Amino acid sequence: MSVLALKLLLAPSFLVVTSVVARRLGPHIAGILATLPVIAGPILLVVALDHGRGFGADAATASLLGLLSTTAFVVVYVLVARHRPWPVALAGALAAFGAGTALCSELHIEPVPGLLLAFAGFGLSYALLRVPDEVPGAGWLAPPPWDLPVRAVCAGGMVVLLTALSSGLGPHLSGLLSTFPIITSVLAAFTQAQRGSAEATRLLRGMLLGFFAFAAFCFTVAVSLRSVGIAGAFALASAVTILTQASILGGGAVGSRA
Repeated sequence: MSVLALKLLLAPSFLVVTSVVARRLGPHIAGILATLPVIAGPILLVVALDHGRGFGADAATASLLGLLSTTAFVVVYVLVARHRPWPVALAGALAAFGAGTALCSELHIEPVPGLLLAFAGFGLSYALLRVPDEVPGAGWLAPPPWDLPVRAVCAGGMVVLLTALSSGLGPHLSGLLSTFPIITSVLAAFTQAQRGSAEATRLLRGMLLGFFAFAAFCFTVAVSLRSVGIAGAFALASAVTILTQASILGGGAVGSRA
């Protein structure tokens, strides 16, 4: 199966699952779970298989910087969504991701400083972004029957576009673009449109927590790929990601509404 086919299968399927989780368990939990590297993981795996361990390790390191651009997306979306509808918030957030990627394209960093920088960005953003006062359920729109299929199509379309744009890039840009907020964009826009900015904020703050596990995945691949090989590095990274996600979900983050 090609990387495009894999992403076309994983992204829409995972987005539908997290959308259902959001309706059943709330946007905060869905946000945490939505950050599992179901897009970046296959990208980094195929990069390593096609270009070698060193190339793959460098791309994984760049992904840590890419997560800073994704964090900028989250911050700008939340701030703009407080006063503007979702199309404006999404446009501003994507512009922030693009600006962050442009800046990070000039920055090369080792895995440990990259991980620390990413963690600092997640923590600071989570602390600064508060959920606005809003009565839960007020003004919510019931999702229409076509809601989930349209979400899946949106995710698949963004996968195709991103894959076309990123083909032929070096390891640094490949890593930076591997964190493009495909699932984040669709979930945030639909959540704000149907449930308001407060619920979108809860979703995105949950994602900031989930980014810790995402970063742990990228870091583990970056530091282990050259020494233990492709299969070992990705197996280890997957285990680290699952353990990190479990610790986040079990550490009281799930119940956070603030």
